[in-house]
Amino acid sequence: MLKGRRLAAGTAALSAAALLLAGCGAAPSSGSSGAAASGGSQNAAAKSYTGCIVSDSGGFDDRSFNQSSYDGLMKTKKDLGINTKQAESQAATDFGPNLNSMMQGNCNLTVTVGFNLGDTTKAVAAKNPKKHFAIIDYSDPKFTDNVKPIVYDTAQAAFMAGYLAAATTKTGKVATYGGMNIPTVTIFMDGFSDGVKYYNQKKSKNVQLLGWNKDSQNGTFVGNFEDSGKGKQNTVNFINEGADVIMPVAGPVGAGTIDAAVDAKNAGKDVKLIWVDSDGFETNTKGKDQMLSSVMKLMGDAVETVVKDDLDGKFSKTPYVGTLDNGGVALAPFHDQDKNVSADTKSELDQIKKDIVSGAIKVTSKGSPQS
Repeated sequence: MLKGRRLAAGTAALSAAALLLAGCGAAPSSGSSGAAASGGSQNAAAKSYTGCIVSDSGGFDDRSFNQSSYDGLMKTKKDLGINTKQAESQAATDFGPNLNSMMQGNCNLTVTVGFNLGDTTKAVAAKNPKKHFAIIDYSDPKFTDNVKPIVYDTAQAAFMAGYLAAATTKTGKVATYGGMNIPTVTIFMDGFSDGVKYYNQKKSKNVQLLGWNKDSQNGTFVGNFEDSGKGKQNTVNFINEGADVIMPVAGPVGAGTIDAAVDAKNAGKDVKLIWVDSDGFETNTKGKDQMLSSVMKLMGDAVETVVKDDLDGKFSKTPYVGTLDNGGVALAPFHDQDKNVSADTKSELDQIKKDIVSGAIKVTSKGSPQS
């Protein structure tokens, strides 16, 4: 079941991250058939169709990838009138039981959220060739034909976030850290690092990045996606070292970063945050006014398309790759921080996006699905 503390996501979160990172949890709970989209009517296929989702550890109320993924499936339910089931994982040991429970629950398409569910999805899909699967943030050539990867070149949008952070820092120091040292985390950190570097080159500045060295692929990690206390301590350390713009790439661990940033603000320090996966301004209630922007994976349209294609008998194993060009990834609006981003920086970010799309700027990462 969903935890009672789950916050309702805003409109931007619904359209912005339909399915994101990995799953785990209790036995699946069923949702009743959703209402058909306005002006439409349920057809027999939708009424008998069940779309399912298995979360990564952290649960569906993590204000990050799990929540965004869940909200995306709920949007699909509303728009298409399908039935849904979900299983919320508390630990990696839940992945197998949760996914197997979906196989017993007559799921037509099961979404598994994240890199950590890759091996489990591969094994269960191979044993259930008549079932369809979509997995977020993981692709493997050994997948059977009933698995569709949904992956993102988040380094592109993170490059823009790094440039933004470097352009707005007042101390000359910015920081990032990860939950786990896995490709779907380090791809954000690589892009962020390159964005800071690009700013320094263009402006002849020397903004320092704490928490990640792209060349050595070494940096600061919590080791999981659950320990917000360690996330807070990491952030306190960064602030004490002088960083005033911080990007956690750690799912619910990022709540600790928000706590540290709010404490710093109350102590008279100007600390800004950059969220990942969803629009942090929309999915968080605390620290909203300190959210400079977010590196978003825009999953809503992709998820709905995968489900609709499956309903229409058009399921394909061909991976979906989200980029700046197709709208799969994006830099979120600045919201309350808009006044702190200069017109010149906004214009430069617009040009950087065009240059990344055209190939004039090459954004690379070992975690990129296009590398």
